[in-house]
Amino acid sequence: MTALTRFFFDPIYAPRSAWSVVGWWERRRSAFNLAVGSAGILTLSAVNFFGMLPPGGRWLGVPLGGIAAYALLANIGYTAGPAIDLLIRRHWGNGYAAVGPALFRYGFVFSVGLTLLPIPVAAIGWVLRLVGAFT
Repeated sequence: MTALTRFFFDPIYAPRSAWSVVGWWERRRSAFNLAVGSAGILTLSAVNFFGMLPPGGRWLGVPLGGIAAYALLANIGYTAGPAIDLLIRRHWGNGYAAVGPALFRYGFVFSVGLTLLPIPVAAIGWVLRLVGAFT
């Protein structure tokens, strides 16, 4: 089993206490932050690239306040994962332990995808600027 498979599809996820559930999530937080942060850097670069392309190209800059707010909201959303995991276990028992890794996988993909979403929007915006310049 590869490290990536173990990371996303932990077959031994059967924590015995609330603290072990939280610990499982916290061991993955730094990888989550690294992935979302890397996607954010790629997005900022791509959006500025498309923004600088002619016609009417200009540097869009780096919105530091927006980046900080997005990072805070991403981590608040991440923190909801173990809370929901524990809530499901409390209501339906340990038979639903597989919900935790599923929540993590879907939340991870959603967060990275949401972070990358401005790239195609910027590309479409550039194409529309280009078409507008020739009409």
